Amino acid sequence: MTPLETSIIAEARSWLGTPYVHQASSKGAGADCLGLVRGVWRALYGQEPEAAPSYSMDWSEPRREERLWEAALRHLVPTETPAPGQVLLFRMRDSGVAKHLGLLSQAGPTPQFIHAYSGYGVVESALTPPWARRIVARFRFPERD
Repeated sequence: MTPLETSIIAEARSWLGTPYVHQASSKGAGADCLGLVRGVWRALYGQEPEAAPSYSMDWSEPRREERLWEAALRHLVPTETPAPGQVLLFRMRDSGVAKHLGLLSQAGPTPQFIHAYSGYGVVESALTPPWARRIVARFRFPERD
């Protein structure tokens, strides 16, 4: 693993056990899936690249807007090859917008990812086939200066 990948995973793991709180991004106090990625970004780069807008649990489903995907494209680097530290974007329903994020913590034959999941908080989960088939995009963090 690269030093950046190691830093991403270490920071994400430091959030494990943080309760799930919609729109929050505070290690130990509360986070949702976007809040976890925002917190890791802050630890790596200092400040967030843009303020997160207010968002509902439906993530623009009625309008079919891919707001989370568009934001990822503004600040992260698209990639296809699985590697630790990647941001994974999931579509939870076939006809829905992509609205869940996780960080790949282990690639290979037994992949795992860290995410904030309603009812569970920030957890590290196996990237089982049901999760893996929901991935619609992979991104890596940009290199630090």
